[in-house]
Amino acid sequence: MVLVILVLLCFNGMVHVNSQKVPAMFVFGDSIVEVGNNNFLNTLAKANYYPYGIDYNRVATGRFSNGRSLIDFIANMLGVPSPPPFLDPSTTGSKILNGVNYASASGGILDESGRHYGDRHSMGRQIQNFQSTLNQYKTMMNPTDLNQFLAKSMVIVVTGNNDYINNYLLPGLYASSSNYTAPQFANLLVNNLAQQMLALHSLGLRKIFIAGVGPLGCIPNQRASRLAPSGRCVDSVNQIVGLYNTGLRSTVEKLNRDHPGAIFAYGNTYGVLGDILNNPAAYSFNVVDRACCGFGRNRGQISCLPLQLPCLSRQQYLFWDAFHPTESAVYVFAWRAVNGPQNDVYPMNIKQMAIA
Repeated sequence: MVLVILVLLCFNGMVHVNSQKVPAMFVFGDSIVEVGNNNFLNTLAKANYYPYGIDYNRVATGRFSNGRSLIDFIANMLGVPSPPPFLDPSTTGSKILNGVNYASASGGILDESGRHYGDRHSMGRQIQNFQSTLNQYKTMMNPTDLNQFLAKSMVIVVTGNNDYINNYLLPGLYASSSNYTAPQFANLLVNNLAQQMLALHSLGLRKIFIAGVGPLGCIPNQRASRLAPSGRCVDSVNQIVGLYNTGLRSTVEKLNRDHPGAIFAYGNTYGVLGDILNNPAAYSFNVVDRACCGFGRNRGQISCLPLQLPCLSRQQYLFWDAFHPTESAVYVFAWRAVNGPQNDVYPMNIKQMAIA
């Protein structure tokens, strides 16, 4: 309960950090950490319209939230500016000195995930984009300074969600659930992600936080499905996701054993969201089973549409739209990833990684 109170006090006061704890932050993943890359792609997966951003100076930036994204909060806690989107043509020169955000909504670990939305940058493509940024850095720093800059920078990876929501759980569009059992698919994802993390390591990055997947069976999109009992999460989906998280945590342990000069950390997204779902009042949430903005059952059958009037008490909602948490919920994730105990982030939290 003390932890809950601290989290709420920090959010309400929006503590601003004066000291810069890392030189830069590099962000890879999906819409949870997207800050506008998909604005520059031919895709249906965009959040560049109102009411997205209603609590972000009433400006829709491409963040899939009513306000700030997970990455905005983590950056603030580390004392660095929130990194700009890679695909923005202005993201060059001095603008990349505090890092870059490569995250792309509907993108996943696998290249095929999310393809029905149109263009998106998968994890593989995002790593290629980082190499492009690296080439820019090589013109701006000498090799010694660049190596130190990369080694001290923080990497945030939030992916895997679309490999389930927009792949494995859509048997009408993707063959993955026919080709793989749930344990086999989890292993496929974990093994691919491990190779991607090793690619980032080979490029000089040493502090890598990897978020697990939350209980997707509890998001409004899944609660709105025919699989969901009334008033319940889809337990079978949560069990499938649990296989991936178990494998990812074990992989993080192995990466740390095999690369003693680096720090890989596993973020227990499933546990944090589960805690909120089980104790919503402790976090001042009143509504956890339906979206603030959307249509249909649980407001999760059709996600938030342009100019739709969202709920008024947004801070009391856990979910903003059919797929994404509200700014208030995202802050809890950020605070616990940065400051939490090993149950939240293993083997050390982001604050500890920053000073290691």
